[in-house]
Amino acid sequence: MPVKHPRPGDLEPIERASRDEIAALQLQRLRWSLRHAYDHVPHYRRSFDAAGVHPDDLRTLHDLARFPFSTKDDLRANYPFGMFAVPREQVLRLHASSGTTGKPTVVGYTAQDIDTWANLAARSIRAAGGRAGDIVHVAYGYGLFTGGLGAHYGAERLGCTVVPMSGGQTEKQVQLIRDFKPDLIMVTPSYALVIAEEFERQGLGPEDISLQIGIFGAEPWGEGMRAEIERKLGLDAVDIYGLSEVMGPGVASECVESKDGPVVWEDHFYPEIIDPETGAVLPDGASGELVFTSLSKQAMPVIRYRTRDLTRLLAPTSRAFRRLGKISGRSDDMLIVRGVNVFPTQIEEQILRDRRLAGIYQIHLSRDGHLDQIEVRCELQAECSGKLTAAEKQAIGQQLQHQIKTHIGVSSRVTVLEAQQIERSLTGKAQRVIDQRPKPT
Repeated sequence: MPVKHPRPGDLEPIERASRDEIAALQLQRLRWSLRHAYDHVPHYRRSFDAAGVHPDDLRTLHDLARFPFSTKDDLRANYPFGMFAVPREQVLRLHASSGTTGKPTVVGYTAQDIDTWANLAARSIRAAGGRAGDIVHVAYGYGLFTGGLGAHYGAERLGCTVVPMSGGQTEKQVQLIRDFKPDLIMVTPSYALVIAEEFERQGLGPEDISLQIGIFGAEPWGEGMRAEIERKLGLDAVDIYGLSEVMGPGVASECVESKDGPVVWEDHFYPEIIDPETGAVLPDGASGELVFTSLSKQAMPVIRYRTRDLTRLLAPTSRAFRRLGKISGRSDDMLIVRGVNVFPTQIEEQILRDRRLAGIYQIHLSRDGHLDQIEVRCELQAECSGKLTAAEKQAIGQQLQHQIKTHIGVSSRVTVLEAQQIERSLTGKAQRVIDQRPKPT
């Protein structure tokens, strides 16, 4: 499959800049962002004052470590508009999280913020191999979730033809892909597998699918999932990163020519990796929690925002900016099972080592007396479903149990199901974990 490599003229000058040029721009914009937040957001004025720091104390980029963190709890405590740095009348659009664990986190955008977002989403699609004139099928959800509209505006800014399909209606998704023959799809990786299953159900293989590039985000996914999606849909699977509190999709994006981790658009977002326990800033290459400070946001600047995503900062390759290592999970998604830290993506990687198993799975947690129990439910690939004996399925499950114990360090029970036995998420992120353990009182 031909990959669209960028020509030098395709890139913005900042994408080829020296590290000194990038750092100088970051320092200039960081000084503005800290002052903007301090002068216009009471929360930041209080937190800076309590920490004994002032925007004027930032003389080098390393001085940012002196400033306090912000968290999702801060956004919820200032619900709905308390974190805005401009009058509400200047806010052109609102987005919000689902609020399933409490009040939603509300974010706002000025006209300039929307323009910046569209530019960065377009830059991300271009990095993934998209070009003006391509057809982009957007299957991220539209609405308060930032995925659909973020992808939509970016594709239009790049000059692409957008199919605003949103999530769900899987048969119609496949019909429109067959009829419109899009070049790119933007969707969660879990729902991409659901779409792939529908192609298989209709007897269609990768050679029958027009898609050349898939831009996948909104949930953690590993190299095993990448290989699975590429095999089933016959495309290059590229990772895009974002979160609504920082902007939305397009904070970072992988380059199709290297596929070695999302490039952080460091001219608009300053990344740090910290020790999740101590808050200490860690050097590039060390694993820890990702923290972002916005450098150009008007409506809702974020200062040292703790994303809870666990990753590493890596040296530049395809662009002048640093990259993110694969997100291994979120600190608030980490499961503690009998004292062992477990991330769903770790189990996913072990499942996908066996080509007979699909990337659809669930992790069920329960408690027997004082002992945690973990059951992994996974499915056979459609081509294997109904063709294996009970003994063969049991052997697959026993091998997976062994791999989970060896590589993750936790004992589990594995149930291997026929295809289509696990409920699909048709609107976006899959529910991977079903935790039925009693809540602490």
